[in-house]
Amino acid sequence: MKKPHFMTQSFKAASVLFLALSMTVLVSCEQSDTEETASIAKTETAIPEISAVQSNLTAKTTSTFGDIGNGVNLQPSYYNGGNCDLGWNLMKQNTKIKTVRIEVEPGQETNAKRWISEAKSNGFTVIVSYHKSSVLGSDSTAELNAAATWWKNNYSSLGGNFIINLSNEWGSHNITAAAYAAAYNTAITEVRKVYSGTIIIDIPGWGQETATAACAVKGCATGQTKINDTKIILSAHIYPGAYNQAKGRYMNTSDIDDLASSGRPCMIGEFGNSGGSGADWSGIVDYAKNKGWTILGWAWNGDGGSMNMISPQFQSYVSGSPKTYTQSSYFNVVYNKL
Repeated sequence: MKKPHFMTQSFKAASVLFLALSMTVLVSCEQSDTEETASIAKTETAIPEISAVQSNLTAKTTSTFGDIGNGVNLQPSYYNGGNCDLGWNLMKQNTKIKTVRIEVEPGQETNAKRWISEAKSNGFTVIVSYHKSSVLGSDSTAELNAAATWWKNNYSSLGGNFIINLSNEWGSHNITAAAYAAAYNTAITEVRKVYSGTIIIDIPGWGQETATAACAVKGCATGQTKINDTKIILSAHIYPGAYNQAKGRYMNTSDIDDLASSGRPCMIGEFGNSGGSGADWSGIVDYAKNKGWTILGWAWNGDGGSMNMISPQFQSYVSGSPKTYTQSSYFNVVYNKL
């Protein structure tokens, strides 16, 4: 994910602040019909399998690994060449955090293996998202297939035993439900070669086209292509600039109901208070939470802008010498929601 500088819709993309040996990444992110926003690129544990199909729309978000608790996002790929101390000591003191969603830029597999292992060893439910910053909001099926191939090649070597978020923010505001479904059918088939658990799918339009995603699952036209796999969770991303282009307006709580009408489990995979204006991000997140959906705040650290729960930015990892972090002024914006 990302966070924006000038935004009005979903912001995900922008100059990533790299520390030490890191490289600069530029991510573009759309905010409204015509506007863009800039910002920083934003378990499978041994739990008995339960149904991933949500028949009760007020039920908790669950996966084949059990309930997914509320939590936070981490984006460490762009700091210290990915060699980051993730601040687990401080995180464990804040017990509302049950789940961590870790965004991994391709090329960061070695560091990611450690990040994932540490998250699991510290007792968190782990979601791992493929995050290629240069293609956020893309409708390129080749890019989504590349994400699927990456999972096929890396899921086991990353340690397995976590929940896959197939690709961060694939699909633009303009993609049709049929095209979105067809692309994901192909990608999911590839991932299923190595992974049988629940797959989290970011809905299109930077996580904001709820009606498109719902139609991609249930079909809204005769003979329309639909997503075949039922073991999925649909993930929306909510910020002040969240814009539903299909409806021609900023998002509101009715969009949560639209997504719930898919009949699949749903969640808020990212939320924060920065970037644009027009959507009552706080009210939308509360509404989703009251339906029993998992909510994950952006971001524990790695935003590169103002949405970091801890300070300073990710510091270099040194085995046996954990860095000291403190809560930032933004901390309670996320934590009070969890």
